[in-house]
Amino acid sequence: MSLVTVFGRWYRRKFSDPDAAMLLILILLTAAVLVVWGEIIMPVLVAAVIAYLLDWPVSRLIRVGVRRSVACSLVLVGFITLTIMTLVGLVPIISRQSINLIQETPLIWQKAQDWILTLPDKYPDYVQVYQIHQMMEGLNERLVEVGQQLISASFSSLGDVAALLVYLILVPLMVFFMLKDKLFFLASIHKALPQERRLITQVGHEMNSQIANYIRGKVIEIVIVGIVSCITFILMDLRYAILLGVLVGLSVLIPYIGAAVVTIPVAVVAMFQWGISPEFWYLIIAYSIIQALDGNLLVPLLFSEAVSLHPLYIIVAVLFFGGLWGFWGVFFAIPLATLVKALITAWSGNPDPRFHQHPN
Repeated sequence: MSLVTVFGRWYRRKFSDPDAAMLLILILLTAAVLVVWGEIIMPVLVAAVIAYLLDWPVSRLIRVGVRRSVACSLVLVGFITLTIMTLVGLVPIISRQSINLIQETPLIWQKAQDWILTLPDKYPDYVQVYQIHQMMEGLNERLVEVGQQLISASFSSLGDVAALLVYLILVPLMVFFMLKDKLFFLASIHKALPQERRLITQVGHEMNSQIANYIRGKVIEIVIVGIVSCITFILMDLRYAILLGVLVGLSVLIPYIGAAVVTIPVAVVAMFQWGISPEFWYLIIAYSIIQALDGNLLVPLLFSEAVSLHPLYIIVAVLFFGGLWGFWGVFFAIPLATLVKALITAWSGNPDPRFHQHPN
């Protein structure tokens, strides 16, 4: 039996249903639009993410009798005010601590080199002097390359000021209209879909609720982990506590990988400040407890559906979608992996009975 025959049978079995074929076509068209015009429509995607985040408080205000337009205005103004207050409070501190950390980086690196050079004397049977020198030369060359890349990136980012102004003006307007005219946009999308849309409706309903819950849950996780980390580092008198706490909070955007990466600056700063001392190990233990509570308590509470995905699938999704769409690919890695799971379920021949009938 030829490969073409096997593929043909599989295709007829999975996509002979017009609903399955329409779902496949919609997925391919959406992916093509994102790949080709992703950068152009990025403000729309950002506005959609914020609209998902703010839809819950808007819905609650509408339930208590507030008009939709008034509810949208109140929630959006509150969100913008809270964002500005957070930025005004955190950005100066983070900028100052970042500059201080960059200025002290050569001292930290020199201290690390001095410690590494002591290894041949402590462990002569395992570490040789020439190995240390080769490793140090390679690391120094790599650090120079990274420094040059950061300098060039900082100059190239000056051209993004105009794009930032676009985001500051257009995104809030789009968020307001997405919230205010939500029913109108949903009805328009419903009319634009083909008649063969049973599986599209099934997957759409499932993903709509999951994406909304994921965005809200991810923001809550970032805030909780960031605040707890900042308070812990401040109480333990760790230098650059706010900067490192914010980094720990943002690290939850990248499941598993983010926690491993952000551990490096936390451990390096603590070691430079205290050395291998009881204070260093106390901090590492406290940081490990924060990560353990986040992974074993907070994440299951906020993302019960996402936790059902195998960790290997999540890591592969982060690498794949992050490489494809950058930050937003990483941010939506888990819901995109859940989407793939929902598509496989839809094409497996076990459709949700709620969506057997075509909508009128």
